[in-house]
Amino acid sequence: MGIPHYIVAGPSEMLAITGSGISEIKLKKKHFLWPLQKCTRLDISPVNYSFEVQAMSAEKLPFVLPAVFTIGPKLDEDNESLIKYAQLVSNHDKNSNHVKELVKGIIEGETRVLAASMTMEQIFKGTKEFKKEVFEKVQLELNQFGLYIYNANVKQLVDVPGHEYFSYLGQKTQMEAANQAKIDVAEARMKGEIGSKQRDGETKQNAAKIDAETMIISTKRQGEGKKEEVRVRTEVEIFKNQREAEVVEASAELAKKKAGWSQTARLAEVEAEKAVAIREAELQMEVEKKKALAQTAKLKADLLSKANVEYDIKVQEANSELYRRQKEAEAALFENQKKAEAQKAIADAELYSRQQVANSELFAKQKEAEGVAAIGEAQAFYLGSLLKEVKNYSSLRDYLMINNGIFQEIAKTNAQAVNGLQPKISIWSGANGGESNGEGSGLKDVAGVYRMLPPLLQTVQEQTGMQPPAWLGSIPESK
Repeated sequence: MGIPHYIVAGPSEMLAITGSGISEIKLKKKHFLWPLQKCTRLDISPVNYSFEVQAMSAEKLPFVLPAVFTIGPKLDEDNESLIKYAQLVSNHDKNSNHVKELVKGIIEGETRVLAASMTMEQIFKGTKEFKKEVFEKVQLELNQFGLYIYNANVKQLVDVPGHEYFSYLGQKTQMEAANQAKIDVAEARMKGEIGSKQRDGETKQNAAKIDAETMIISTKRQGEGKKEEVRVRTEVEIFKNQREAEVVEASAELAKKKAGWSQTARLAEVEAEKAVAIREAELQMEVEKKKALAQTAKLKADLLSKANVEYDIKVQEANSELYRRQKEAEAALFENQKKAEAQKAIADAELYSRQQVANSELFAKQKEAEGVAAIGEAQAFYLGSLLKEVKNYSSLRDYLMINNGIFQEIAKTNAQAVNGLQPKISIWSGANGGESNGEGSGLKDVAGVYRMLPPLLQTVQEQTGMQPPAWLGSIPESK
């Protein structure tokens, strides 16, 4: 067991404590270090990283972007960013190649992606916005490492050797400025000469006018006549015509010189444009060559990777198919076993159920038979006791019918049958008043039947309106 000791961090340091009693990482300025604990000093001062990022604009024009970034661990209240820095970056020196390559990779990636979406003119003119976009996107990526950009300085864009875009652009701008300066000088000279001529003409005209007036006044005072006045006016007109001719000649000469200057400037512009177009064509040809080589290499890599991937896929598919078939066979075998066991269990259950149903039905039938037998024995005993008491079968029958309400039901049924009928009772008698004339009992019964038929048929006719059949006879109509 070691001896605990007290550790204090410097002004630009933090202590990262790990070990016994600490779940992940604890950040402290001072700490009492116990045994089984480890302390690492984190230097939180920022460091300058200088890079020359090579990128390409939307017109596929390469350029170099020199930049200097001041980057260090991010300090916040909950130390979340500093914990990320301690976990991911603190085991390397901030000036080591590992950290430089990490920061450089993030900056180059974001700069190239942003530059590819902008034209060269937009990058050149919007340096401030371009710097802001690069700063924001790089900071977003550095947040996951707990790093913060304290300052970012993007220098002027530099041409890539063999791609002198900015040089030609500067030459073009310089040529345009020189031509514009020449044109401005020529225009100023033209205005100066024209103004000088105008001032001279006006001075001479005013002097001639004053002279003429003076001469006229002088001739009037001296008493000269009209002849001298006409002469002076004639000379003034001649002088004016001469001056106007000189002004027209000077204007023509100036127009001629302006045409020559315009032609020279236009030729210079055309030559500059053609030179730029020729250089752009050469650059485009180089770009196409590089692009063709890159596409060839990419195609070879794609074909090779595709072949490898297809081989791996075929092997995996074959293994997967073999595994699937094995599992299907095992599943089918297991399923068949389970089906057989289930069918056996179902058959046993059905057999047991049928046996139970048969047993229950047998038991029910036995109980029903026992109940019927008991009822029969009770009824037999009851009827036997009644018969023993009344000692006459007819009396027993009448007693049972009265006791069960049979007579009441018969009377009620007969009453309902004849309800609403209006019977006519006719009494027929034979020739001898129904007495037998010594004939046998059989003939007596036949004679009774024949005596009963006429009133029966008449009653049926009166109640239903039906006539007896012709073979049976006819009933005389009532008078």
